[in-house]
Amino acid sequence: MTVSEFDLVIVGAGHAGCEAAAAAARMGIRVAVVTLHRSTVAQMPCNPAIGGIGKGHLVAELDALGGLQGWAADRAGIQFKTLNRSRGPAVWGPRAQCDKGAYAQHMRRAVEGLRGVDLIEGEVEALMVDGKRVCGVRLAGGRQIPARAVILTTGTFLGGVLHTGKDRRPGGRHGEKPSTGLGQDLVRLGLELRRFKTGTPPRLARSSLDLERLEIQPGDDEPQPFSWRTRTVHNRCVCWVTRTTPAVQEIIRSNIHRSPLYAGAIEGVGPRYCPSIEDKVVRFPHHETHTVFLEPEELGGESIYVNGLSTSLPADVQEAIVHAVPGLERAVLLRHGYAVEYDVVAPRQVSASLESKRTPGLYLAGQLLGTSGYEEAAALGLLAGINATLGLRGEGPFIPPREDAYVGVLLDDIWGREHREPYRMFTSRAEHRLLLGVDSARERLMEHGRRLGLVPERMFHVERKRWERRRRAGADLGEMRLNPDAETRALVREIAEIDLAGPTTWAQILRRQDIDVERVAAQLHGLRELSASDRRVVVGLLRYDGYVARHERERARARRLRHVTLPDPLNPSDIPGLSCEVAEALEALRPRTLADAERVPGMTPAAVAILAGWLASAGKPQ
Repeated sequence: MTVSEFDLVIVGAGHAGCEAAAAAARMGIRVAVVTLHRSTVAQMPCNPAIGGIGKGHLVAELDALGGLQGWAADRAGIQFKTLNRSRGPAVWGPRAQCDKGAYAQHMRRAVEGLRGVDLIEGEVEALMVDGKRVCGVRLAGGRQIPARAVILTTGTFLGGVLHTGKDRRPGGRHGEKPSTGLGQDLVRLGLELRRFKTGTPPRLARSSLDLERLEIQPGDDEPQPFSWRTRTVHNRCVCWVTRTTPAVQEIIRSNIHRSPLYAGAIEGVGPRYCPSIEDKVVRFPHHETHTVFLEPEELGGESIYVNGLSTSLPADVQEAIVHAVPGLERAVLLRHGYAVEYDVVAPRQVSASLESKRTPGLYLAGQLLGTSGYEEAAALGLLAGINATLGLRGEGPFIPPREDAYVGVLLDDIWGREHREPYRMFTSRAEHRLLLGVDSARERLMEHGRRLGLVPERMFHVERKRWERRRRAGADLGEMRLNPDAETRALVREIAEIDLAGPTTWAQILRRQDIDVERVAAQLHGLRELSASDRRVVVGLLRYDGYVARHERERARARRLRHVTLPDPLNPSDIPGLSCEVAEALEALRPRTLADAERVPGMTPAAVAILAGWLASAGKPQ
């Protein structure tokens, strides 16, 4: 394949770049993926885990749309655990601890094996632009790669700087140089850049840890895979947990002036929800201890990831901190932690399709748009790959609504709301989360994956039959009457261990709080034939049916509001009754629809009513 034959160039081969390339190639276009090193495709430079609370929903939805991340995590996973089980199943967060080398290998082979994809080693120095439209990229050294569209997924490499104490060196991650020229070129094209920061903890030698003093964290008894392409997964390792001590706090307080974060050496804004250990000590002085998870980076490997001790303090301070943690007194540090400061593009400069508003044909995804995790990056990469392809075909973009999917929440939050810190997905960000559980991801989104050509027709029909069986089983449980005759009372007593006092249904019995729901469901005709996960879906819908109905009404209302478009330009100061605060927020954020306006910070129900009334009086359709 010659360089003139590409439809799309993807810059970067991390989690966003791999998903973008796979989606675009399977949709039938010719793709060049440019990466600094072929050997670093789909690296896991921070925690080698996929999923978690909120993030696991993204992985499930990616998989339902035909993405690769869940499939690779299933194959590279060494421990599978569902988080947040103390809450309802809609917010459970599946997570896989992965062998990071195996994960990267699976992803690299998948991308390299795609028809129509070329992996090119090099550093993109500038974009090629014809008029206002992007038309390719230029590599350091002068080589040009023409293309009809470009997706940038540069991660933390754009202007990247690594910090450990006073040690400051250029880098996108440990041992790899940053991208410098491309950031300057984006500024030349008129894009606003911001400075963000993230960090990573030290790595310890497993053989140097006192494992007998650490609490074991096993995986689930019945681990579940992410992907419809995976039949079963198995736990192959354990993790451990310990806690810091007051001595750790004292070490950090005594050396806080040596932290580049507090010495003023770092300008970038860090993630609020994943703070460094020095941030925890300063921001939460009333907490004497903090949890530390010890997680293998590879199956049978020596390197242990110290989850909870992210830091950029000097190396000698890191050694003292680690050795003050119970079980780690004799730990050998294989690598010290560091912070990485990098440039991001202010995300409101892209449209809902992730295409640049200034430069047609240029799409952005992943950490370059200010996200903070593998899952968020992969989701945006998939959407960018789909929409770049649809754009080249002259078709409209794929924009999942936030009321239908976590990927819709992510997309809407990134391009439609102002955020000045690294963005992380949580279940609390989804207003309709009760309807967006992991177990319903395929039913909600797989039809889109099939329509786009990313999910095989045969597999879609197999899954659809599963959904139909679940719906039929739920309906049967609500329709089958149980009359309190002697035989029926004995059956109910045997299965549910309760006395039947009057006519009822199995659906009503399953809603009771005084029964073992899983035990009962596993014995009922119509449910026992289903898999455990499908039974959980059916029972969950029955037990939470009142809440589900309410959320369905709220979702229907959100969909109606989404069809009420606002004038462009909108002049909020001309609308009688709006407060100055609301008018200024509307002016700054320029929402497209009444549903978007409802989520503008400071927008009250009264302000929404005023705006809706003004639209009606101005002749806008409601």
